[in-house]
Amino acid sequence: MPSKPIRGTNSPPIPLQVPRFCGNEWKYLKECLDSNWVSSVGGFVDRFERAVADYLDARYAVATMNGTSALHVALLAAGIEPDDEVLVSTLTFIAPANAIRYVQAWPVFIDAEQDYWQMDPNRVAEFLVRDCVWRDGGLRDKGTGRRVRAILPVHILGHPVDIDPILDLAAKYELTVIEDAAESLGAKYKGRRPGNLASIGCVSFNGNKIVTTGGGGMVVTDSERIAHRARYLTTQAKDDPIEYIHNEVGYNYRLSNLQAALGCAQMERLEEHITAKRQLSAAYTEALRDVPGIMPVREAPWAFSTFWSYAIRIDPLEYGMDSRGLLQWLDFHGVQARPLWQPAHLSPAHAGAPVSGEAVSARLYREVVNLPSSVGLQEAELHQVVDLIKAGRQ
Repeated sequence: MPSKPIRGTNSPPIPLQVPRFCGNEWKYLKECLDSNWVSSVGGFVDRFERAVADYLDARYAVATMNGTSALHVALLAAGIEPDDEVLVSTLTFIAPANAIRYVQAWPVFIDAEQDYWQMDPNRVAEFLVRDCVWRDGGLRDKGTGRRVRAILPVHILGHPVDIDPILDLAAKYELTVIEDAAESLGAKYKGRRPGNLASIGCVSFNGNKIVTTGGGGMVVTDSERIAHRARYLTTQAKDDPIEYIHNEVGYNYRLSNLQAALGCAQMERLEEHITAKRQLSAAYTEALRDVPGIMPVREAPWAFSTFWSYAIRIDPLEYGMDSRGLLQWLDFHGVQARPLWQPAHLSPAHAGAPVSGEAVSARLYREVVNLPSSVGLQEAELHQVVDLIKAGRQ
């Protein structure tokens, strides 16, 4: 490893993911302030919902305060009940597993496949065929006796899950499919857009997403019933437009008009953001092509990835350093990089939950590094990151 820093000591840090505001954000925010419509009611909320629904070719979209609340409400709207089981990707951020527990159901963690790092349809099939049985009017987990009710695939890193086999299995076993498309807005699966490939989809607009409202999420569906139920639950389950009457426990999961205004401006730039991300990915891949021990994230022939986060696998024997060593090296030089998430089945918070496979996700967790992938990342910054990666193995 080189004995002195590669980047200058006064060089500004290179962050992992930061938003880019270069459109109508200021204009739309001013409209909110000038009109005094800044809370959860206002024209931009309706406009933002319509923009997302139209983009995903869906009939309905219901805005929420964040992606996790969208998942929570989607599970409730789908009728998931206490002690039900929901198959979910293990290699993902913890939010979907937590949302399953919010409704007092149980996650069944499904391993990733090794090529594109998404939920493995073969593992889904293996669990349903080997570990489940029809009994008492439904599909039940042989090991726990609990009813299996849904599948929650998570499209990670901007790349879609191979979802058609999962949809076929869901139809065969009478399961609901709820997509977590938090990281995949703008991607395509066989020409169709994740977020509206199943009964219900959920999107996130967190500050690091390709479209951001600072926070925010969306429930997307073609079902009028599900959309009505989601809107009802996210607005405190209000049963009378004037009187304060609530026949159920609801949630204050509403998105503000200010945030929706940001979202409207961001949606106008989405295609530009996707182009920038894909160009960034291509530049990284070309620059790292001949570095021993570096394996870039791949795109399936049936997929169009946004490359929301550009990631590389590290072979420590070939590269000369493991992923954590590279993370420390980059951090020392002011470059923010991150590992993949700890697989959810390894989380103490979800100890004891059923698992179908774990080897692939555990290996990817050890080997993968996410590199700076902001829409506005400059070419010079990209080359600084690449130079550091090349220097790290010397």
